[in-house]
Amino acid sequence: MNLRTSFAILMCKWCRALLRKLGRGGTDFPGKVALKICPDILGRVAKNVKVVIVTGTNGKTTTSRMVEQAMRDNGLSFFCNKSGANLLSGVTAEFAVNSSTWSGTCKYPYALIESDEAAFKAISKYVDAKVVVVTNLFRDQLDRYGEVSHTLENIKIGISHLPQATLCLNADDSLVASIAQDAPNQVLYFGVNTPIYKERVKEVSDAPYCVRCKHRYVYDYVTYGHLGGYRCPNCGYHRPTPQVAVTEVISSDAEQSVVNIAVDGKEYRAVINLPGGYNIYNACSCAAAGKAMGLDMPTVIESLSTFECGFGRMEKFPIGKTSVRMILVKNPAGCNQVLNFLSNASGPVLFTVCLNDRDADGTDVSWIWDVDFEKLCDMGDLLTAIYVSGVRADDMALRFKYAGIPLEKIHVEKDYGKLMDEVTDQEAPVYIMPTYTAMLDLRDKISKKYGFEEFWEK
Repeated sequence: MNLRTSFAILMCKWCRALLRKLGRGGTDFPGKVALKICPDILGRVAKNVKVVIVTGTNGKTTTSRMVEQAMRDNGLSFFCNKSGANLLSGVTAEFAVNSSTWSGTCKYPYALIESDEAAFKAISKYVDAKVVVVTNLFRDQLDRYGEVSHTLENIKIGISHLPQATLCLNADDSLVASIAQDAPNQVLYFGVNTPIYKERVKEVSDAPYCVRCKHRYVYDYVTYGHLGGYRCPNCGYHRPTPQVAVTEVISSDAEQSVVNIAVDGKEYRAVINLPGGYNIYNACSCAAAGKAMGLDMPTVIESLSTFECGFGRMEKFPIGKTSVRMILVKNPAGCNQVLNFLSNASGPVLFTVCLNDRDADGTDVSWIWDVDFEKLCDMGDLLTAIYVSGVRADDMALRFKYAGIPLEKIHVEKDYGKLMDEVTDQEAPVYIMPTYTAMLDLRDKISKKYGFEEFWEK
């Protein structure tokens, strides 16, 4: 027995228990304590564990929840960082607190880890990943990540630590697909073979130029952002053919999407129990992960209709006579997909945005000017009102004013308690779009006010 490892685990477990007693999540700090005592503790507690890692800019948490359900339905014994603590310290805490004995031996043969894209290169040094899913790469929190090319390099570094892992790469993302060029790993591509939306918002592409020769891409179709059927007319770089692909979007409404997913040419009808085009991609990446793990594919497809969404990711709260959905956003691409979803609403909706500029949100909120909020004007009377809240509520209200939203529809309410009272005092569905720390604060208020589970209890 390594005494330093045992002491680090003891302190990690003690910190988590104390913080939970105080009503705090304790998802990250206990791991920091453990790493201070034993810097390589993750490598010790993750020894001999078969790990599946999900990383990328958007969709990590939802994809992880889908894969979690697929693994459970296939009878695997595993644990996961379900609370969303996806930095090195958070992942370390999950291994040490929930899955390890006092001697550092993991109780489970498998682990499912959601990894922050910047933390992936550190986490990958210590775990034996058998499968790595890369969802997509978008411009996000420039003050923390830098340009998208920098994030791509970080992920490549992480993958270089895991030469035996099967890579599940998004074929529709020219940046993600390019990872296969330099990696010795086995690669499994997933993608969407058809447009998702009949009409999309206006978007600024985060990757308009070829990763090889810098010539501008041409597209046979676009799903959203820079995703779709890209090809370079100069050097020939193009979207690879995915082994796992959505071949048809049969229907999509406010509750779910129904699609056909082909796996190695065999088609399955999949019901995805969350709405939105981005969740169609998440479901496709889950199917790819299931194939890479050798899971029973009919069971994987069936799990898409029963998985539980991650906190704040299209999470639904029935409050009185009102249905409230919370949709976390952090960049223009994700925000535009929410607008695509809202603009296709068949009935009245109330829209709420909570904008913060703390470190975890990204201190630069100028990205809101790259979002096509003008699209909301086309909704007319279907958009009953817009509420804005958070630290930068006034900036958000100004953005809506310049988008052409009538001033009488824009309401500023910085108190979350009063905000929830006002938006739930009507029958139209409410869609709340918060940034990360706003989501945590607002969700805590909702949990305490209406009796829902805290995020670490889900």
